[in-house]
Amino acid sequence: MMMQRSARGVAASRRSERAAIARPSVSRRSVRVNASASTEAGGFKTMREGVKVAGDETVLTPRFYTTDFDEMEQLFSLEKNPDLNMAEIDAVLAEFKQDYNQRHFVRNETFKVAAEKISGETRRIFIEFLERSCTAEFSGFLLYKELGRRMKTSNPAVAEVFTLMSRDEARHAGFLNKAMSDFNLALDLGFLTKNRKYTFFKPKFIIYATYLSEKIGYWRYISIYRHLQRNPDNQFYPLFEYFENWCQDEDRHGDFFTAILKTKPQYLDDWVSKLWTRFFCLSVYITMYLNDHQRGAFYSSLGLNTTQFNQHVIIETNKSAARVFTTVPDVDNPAFFKKMDYLVWCNDKISEIGRMGLPAPIATLAKLPLLERMVAEIFQLFVMTPQQAGSVDLVESQEKAAMVY
Repeated sequence: MMMQRSARGVAASRRSERAAIARPSVSRRSVRVNASASTEAGGFKTMREGVKVAGDETVLTPRFYTTDFDEMEQLFSLEKNPDLNMAEIDAVLAEFKQDYNQRHFVRNETFKVAAEKISGETRRIFIEFLERSCTAEFSGFLLYKELGRRMKTSNPAVAEVFTLMSRDEARHAGFLNKAMSDFNLALDLGFLTKNRKYTFFKPKFIIYATYLSEKIGYWRYISIYRHLQRNPDNQFYPLFEYFENWCQDEDRHGDFFTAILKTKPQYLDDWVSKLWTRFFCLSVYITMYLNDHQRGAFYSSLGLNTTQFNQHVIIETNKSAARVFTTVPDVDNPAFFKKMDYLVWCNDKISEIGRMGLPAPIATLAKLPLLERMVAEIFQLFVMTPQQAGSVDLVESQEKAAMVY
């Protein structure tokens, strides 16, 4: 799907990317004043004209992450970690330097035309999809950019990999934010940088979480792309045509973390690490499953069955994780998805209570039994007998994986 574009088109694309991710020139105080005086536009609150107020932060919304950067520097220090496989890391770096998608994220006139034809509920849920996706990509940009900056001395090769990954994430975020502008809205990413809450993870947990995030992102994008290639009548916006090459960025990012994990057996082999890897697998799978079922209308608009799509993505992501982690959740166990579906049912009931307009104390009391059931169900998923896997080289191309979509 790689297309040749003129140098002028590429330059214009780069300018739009920089503009989309740049911090605003106005002061932080003035931004806050504007944010407090929000208005409605197309059913969405705006900070000022054309700038959407970011969605509320919840347990299920995309997060911004931070870590112990000093510890991360030590983790990749060549002096203190001579076991790092620099040959493999250098090979990954050479791959990133190729910048296969340099000319890929170039828009055309079909974007705005298609946006004008999307209306009603489909328009609303698609804008939400763009916002959540943009926030997630921008989160990766911020984290990778800081890691690249901090590691220039301790390991220049790893620092450059992180910097190039931040380049990719910036492109993705800018492309998505520009898509939002087709609907006369956009996110103020500079404001988010300063004002959004940051979740702290230790370096080991950052590696687990980002590895899984990149791999599940790959399977989501490639599955949507392949489905729409077979069902072009469901492709209501040209963004999806870019997903094939786009998802390769996600896959390459995941492969970098695979290379790191293979040199850190203590992150994979002891019993504590096995518990943590299963925990993070379940966290990523459950978050996606609940989020997507809350927005089933979006997947229906693409001609997808939300449950089947999510189960497919989880199964394929779990296969990828099983090539690295020594244990993974047993998603082939019929009880696994029965419990996941029960979580969806509980979450839907909680959402219904939230829409009733009850006083906060009464609403909380009404939700408590459902929350207790969800916690119990998640615990049962965690203690289910896991699949035994292994930390091995990636010898099979993911393109050979059996696909449903």
